Amino acid sequence: MWQIKKLQQRLALFVLLPVAVFLAGAGMLGYVYIRDILLKEWQEIALLRLERAAHQMDMRLQLHWQWVEALTRADNREAQDWVLEQLRQQEGLSQVSVTWQDPEAPGSRLVAKISPPSYFYPEDKKNVGLESTLRDRDGHTLGKLAMLVRFDYLMQEVLAAGWLQTHMACLVDVQAGQFLAHTDPAMQTRHCLGETQDPLELAMFKAMKEKHSDTLVGSGYFPGEVVGFYRLHTAPWAIMLHAQGRQILAPILNFRFYYLGAGILCLVIILALIRLGVGPVVKAIGKISFKAAQVAQGNYGEPLPVTSHDEIGRLTVSFNEMVAGLRERDLISNTFGRYMDQEIARELLSRPEASRLGGEKRRVAILFADLRDFTPLAETLSPEATIHLVNCFFSQMIEVIQNHRGIIVDFLGDAILAFFDPLDGPLAPTVRRAVVCALEMQQAMVRVNLPHRGFPLLHMGIGVHAGEVVVGNVGSESRAKYGIVGAAVNLTHRLQAQAHGGEVVISDAAYRLMPPGLAVQRTFHAHLKGIQEPMTLYVVQGVAG
Repeated sequence: MWQIKKLQQRLALFVLLPVAVFLAGAGMLGYVYIRDILLKEWQEIALLRLERAAHQMDMRLQLHWQWVEALTRADNREAQDWVLEQLRQQEGLSQVSVTWQDPEAPGSRLVAKISPPSYFYPEDKKNVGLESTLRDRDGHTLGKLAMLVRFDYLMQEVLAAGWLQTHMACLVDVQAGQFLAHTDPAMQTRHCLGETQDPLELAMFKAMKEKHSDTLVGSGYFPGEVVGFYRLHTAPWAIMLHAQGRQILAPILNFRFYYLGAGILCLVIILALIRLGVGPVVKAIGKISFKAAQVAQGNYGEPLPVTSHDEIGRLTVSFNEMVAGLRERDLISNTFGRYMDQEIARELLSRPEASRLGGEKRRVAILFADLRDFTPLAETLSPEATIHLVNCFFSQMIEVIQNHRGIIVDFLGDAILAFFDPLDGPLAPTVRRAVVCALEMQQAMVRVNLPHRGFPLLHMGIGVHAGEVVVGNVGSESRAKYGIVGAAVNLTHRLQAQAHGGEVVISDAAYRLMPPGLAVQRTFHAHLKGIQEPMTLYVVQGVAG
């Protein structure tokens, strides 16, 4: 029994043969799939462009008819004559005529009513006629108004649109199927839709009477023609497109030869790689791929061993470094969130208690900022504009807080809660850093309001407090967030509510920790919820240095 003993032969058989079968099958299925996509894409685009052209044609017809209807609003003969003169000067009209029933006294009675237009088609095939009966207030016939509209004016959108893969566009009377205008000179001898007993044209004529718009594909694996139509609202007409099936499918028909050549080239390259010893490379890549799948599931494991110094060895080293970076990034992200300076995150991560659930009591500086009267403003804006405005506000505030080594705990609607941790250092410099950060946040509101001059100006109130809280990881083993909890957080929230727009209010505890040079704009007393005695609060204007 014949056996394959060489690895290269095995790879040639078990790789080249399946690849060849796969390429052939994928090519056939892909061809059928892309063919349907191209046809569907043409149909969708055709209907959109037909709708646009029909809308433009409706607007042009309605514009002229509005001048006709203006006759009924004229209260004297001079005004009606002026309307008729304006109508004659409208673009696209080749003739406007009025035939009075009583030629001797055309102005004895004013036109008060106009019948809906009836359409007629002159033999020159360059114009379409609209005719209406003019009546007085009592319904007596005064005469008839007729106007001729040029087809080239009505079909400006069709002639100038550059229709995608379209062989011909034409205008058809829906009731009689008569060709009114067309873009193909070869259609000069055609008069009526379906007169050649073409099945596709007959089906299109039937669909025009039943539907407002549709597309039809001819029979066959390569459809000879693809047609589409869209009916007008103001006239019993439809705009119709004809396209050759092979013209629509030209990209995929040409691609077949490229695909065949690419498939053969692919097999040759695979055979060459096998002969050059791709086996060890495949094995090494297989290990990296298996490791990548484990990393994707969150199992980082041990680093891959580096067994060579070539490209595969350097790839393994880079992969191990990438996994180490992902491990550190995930740990930082899961523990400290996204809105923290990376240097602070690494400093916190170096502390043994940082990665454990729970925390420890520490005195920190707390900052709470909130936009004033933003909810009524948001009710007047669209959801997109509201989100854009809030994101612009947050992006400016986040940058300022991170520059001052602040730790953002949470976003509460349009409010921000952050704290400043002394990390075993003295609290006074940390409180000063929090107050300076709050003042710079108020200055950054200029950058928030500048690009949005169409909106009311946004104002923000900020409260700063210094107190004891529990700092650490809050949550569960699967999801935790580094933050703070405690009565001081609630007090800071109530403190910021005392700040007017543009103000920074600090508590007495924070004030006592501030160094000399603090500029206070005003001092006041306030009763805060949960505090029996009134608190002394300070509106900060600036900090020296």
